[in-house]
Amino acid sequence: MVPRYARPAMVAIWEPEAKFRIWFEIEAHATEKLGELGVVPASAGKALWDWWATNPAIDVAAIDAIEAVTKHDVIAFLTWVADNVGEQARFMHQGMTSSDVLDTTLSVQLAQASDILLEDLDLLLAALKRRAEEHKYTPTIGRSHGIHAEPTTFGLKLAQAYAEFERCRTRLVAARADIATCAISGAVGTFANIDPAVEEYVAEKLGLSVEPVSTQVIPRDRHAMYFATLGVIASSIERLATEIRHLQRTEVLEAEEYFSPGQKGSSAMPHKRNPVLTENLTGLARVVRSAVTPALENVALWHERDISHSSVERYIGPDATITLDFALARLTGVIDKLLIYPERMDKNLNKMGGLVHSQRVLLALTQAGVSREDAYRLVQRNAMKVWESDGALSLLDLLKADPEVAAALTPEQLEEKFDLDYHFAQVDRIFARVFG
Repeated sequence: MVPRYARPAMVAIWEPEAKFRIWFEIEAHATEKLGELGVVPASAGKALWDWWATNPAIDVAAIDAIEAVTKHDVIAFLTWVADNVGEQARFMHQGMTSSDVLDTTLSVQLAQASDILLEDLDLLLAALKRRAEEHKYTPTIGRSHGIHAEPTTFGLKLAQAYAEFERCRTRLVAARADIATCAISGAVGTFANIDPAVEEYVAEKLGLSVEPVSTQVIPRDRHAMYFATLGVIASSIERLATEIRHLQRTEVLEAEEYFSPGQKGSSAMPHKRNPVLTENLTGLARVVRSAVTPALENVALWHERDISHSSVERYIGPDATITLDFALARLTGVIDKLLIYPERMDKNLNKMGGLVHSQRVLLALTQAGVSREDAYRLVQRNAMKVWESDGALSLLDLLKADPEVAAALTPEQLEEKFDLDYHFAQVDRIFARVFG
């Protein structure tokens, strides 16, 4: 975790103190249920919760000092709790194994992280919807392969991004449900030394579902899908960030990141206004995606358990969620304040002498009885003259002067094919599909 790219609420989920508090709740709930079942004295669970009610400070340094001797984090924690609670603490962890605590805690943390990420997505979706509606009919050139294609609207560009992030949200909801499972099943997952009712009780208290069958760990296909979902969201962030970066290029300059008073773009060149935020987002997306392959590789553990996944998850759990949280918030800010230049869009749209209307002429010629091959040849030979003139010539004028074209289409029919509004007849319908 890099503080520069971290926000407090998400960081707090991964702090050692927060982790130890979840550990305690798991142990205390389990001990409480064991007391109800008569496996341990009911006083044991009460003693734990009575101590917890005093809101004790979690002495992370003391726990770490015990672990330096035991070389086992869960035992170190249990020892520290016992030192504070007293004799009744000996009934903690009855029939449980370390993974019961560690895996269930990770489930809680990833579910909590998901809730923040879902809030982030909601804010981004709101910003995209607002700006899309603002520029619903702002004409701009659509590009394929980076080359002028046909007209579209800037609102449609943002509507597409909205639909993409709405899909991301749906995936994250599913990934949260998939990851939010509880396993309190003991060594190798057989419940030999602990009643399944304990697992059900702890799961209910923590807002988790019960893992149907575990080994000694929660199956890591769940985690693989979770981090893959984060990776897809990161890629969607990069796609939109890359679009903005291209639109801010000097030769294009149809949209631009907000440049605040006092901001500097370059240490050497005072004129620079660089797309630094979206470039940063491109890099952060790579960091989030870097968690996906290790998560996939964690699926293949030995037999009922090994710990090769553990060190990986200590990195990717905090890093991926903290980084994605920051990236979503940053992208929302970029969209919210994005400077949009309709006049430049119009200038670029008309830069190439009407070439963007070539398909309509092609189709009109075929409907007038010209073969598609000949129609393509007629339009292309005139279009190439415009292309080679860098837009100095007019496609419409050249087509009117072409005898073969004129034999099929009147000047008035040709002029009608250069109507910009024709391309936007279905914008309302598309918006209704996206926004309802």
